[in-house]
Amino acid sequence: MKRMNIKQMALVLGVSALTFTGCKKAIDDFGTLNNNPNATTVPITSALLTNVLANVGGNVWGGGINTTAGLYCQYMSETQYTDISRYAAPTLNWDGIYAGDLYDLQNIINTNTNESTKAIAAANGSNANQIATARILKSYYYLMLTDAFGDIPYSQALQGKGTIAYDKQENVYPAIINELKEAVAQFDGGATVTGDVLYSGSITKWKKLANSLRAIAALRMSKANATLGKTEFAAAIAAGVIDANADNAGIVYPGGNYRNPIYNYYVITQRFDFAVSKTVTDYLSGVNDPRINAFGHTTQGFPYGLTRNDALAWQTLNPNFAFLLAFTNTPQTMPVYLVTAGQMYLARAEAARLGWTSEVTATMYTTGITLEMNRWGITGTTAIATYLAQPAVALGTGDAQKIAEQRWLSHFPDGNQGWAEWRRTGYPVLTPAPGSGKQVPRRIPYGPNEPLYNPTNYAAAAAGYSNNSQDAKVWWDK
Repeated sequence: MKRMNIKQMALVLGVSALTFTGCKKAIDDFGTLNNNPNATTVPITSALLTNVLANVGGNVWGGGINTTAGLYCQYMSETQYTDISRYAAPTLNWDGIYAGDLYDLQNIINTNTNESTKAIAAANGSNANQIATARILKSYYYLMLTDAFGDIPYSQALQGKGTIAYDKQENVYPAIINELKEAVAQFDGGATVTGDVLYSGSITKWKKLANSLRAIAALRMSKANATLGKTEFAAAIAAGVIDANADNAGIVYPGGNYRNPIYNYYVITQRFDFAVSKTVTDYLSGVNDPRINAFGHTTQGFPYGLTRNDALAWQTLNPNFAFLLAFTNTPQTMPVYLVTAGQMYLARAEAARLGWTSEVTATMYTTGITLEMNRWGITGTTAIATYLAQPAVALGTGDAQKIAEQRWLSHFPDGNQGWAEWRRTGYPVLTPAPGSGKQVPRRIPYGPNEPLYNPTNYAAAAAGYSNNSQDAKVWWDK
């Protein structure tokens, strides 16, 4: 069943409130005839959590915002319909996120907070632990939304208020960081959260994820609010971030009805519209990076941003181009990662280079690359050492660019993170789609539902981005 978006829900609830009084006596006349004694009147919070976590991998790769972002940062090329990679304005609505996973997470919080339901909800873990877990996941989603769109509904969202104002991104970021800090402090020694298919209720690992998201957000402010960014990054590292692959935030799919989204795309739906871009394979081959054998099922990348006719002609002559990961060999159970230890060490390398911490830049950098290699199945110490020793990889000159490029590689195929890092650092240097006459977009425009359902607040927010232009920069993009 299709979910209603928040605005539609508010409208329905408003109409219900107007009509309920007149109908109440007629309804009461039926007594308990229409009451289902087996119906669940309190949300099953463990099921809501599992549902959100089952969906979260699709936000790393699987359509909509993430696929668009993956094309913009040139992780992928379109093989047939090339409009997005040639920068046609997207029409992406966020309704499904607000009324879907974010609403489910808010429902977990409300059910564990409300005095009439919190005792029932406690059967699925202590109230505090469930609320803290939901707050961390909400922060993850909000970071994704604000990085893509800029100003977003935040402080008044998910409260049933109908049309609400957008919050400035410069205020959303500190609010998310504060939310993550409060969530970490909220965990108690009570019962383990059930329905947690990410960390099986491990409070230690959830805290590391929260601190890692806090560090990522802090570093993303490096050019917009370096003072706050430095303080929060150092504090997040001191509190403890993901620092081993065993603690990576990855959804491991059981197979069957819950499969890796890339496997679903290629094998189940039989769609082949996306390939590994030549931008990625050229970079990997240029530095003899063994990950080239894991990122795609072959090492031949697909040229980025071709017209539809040129793309069809090219693939006819080059049928052995690389589909993402191992294509048909991608296991149904292959994990999808939100945050990894390697990514965090590379972030720490950048922060150390900026002077934000006293950590050794080179140590953080080599540790990060090594952990990422290990994550992709490359464990030979000699092979990794040889890779790290190359002048094009080893630190010494052009350190900012090398760290940024390794961070870009570490997030593959998570376009949300890769595009954000490219916008912030400018690395790797990306060539826009040939002949498009356009630059790589800097944000995703607000979707067509916003001017329909929230016109006044939409107009105010859109005005801050050159009338909702995809070329306007978000706050931290300097």
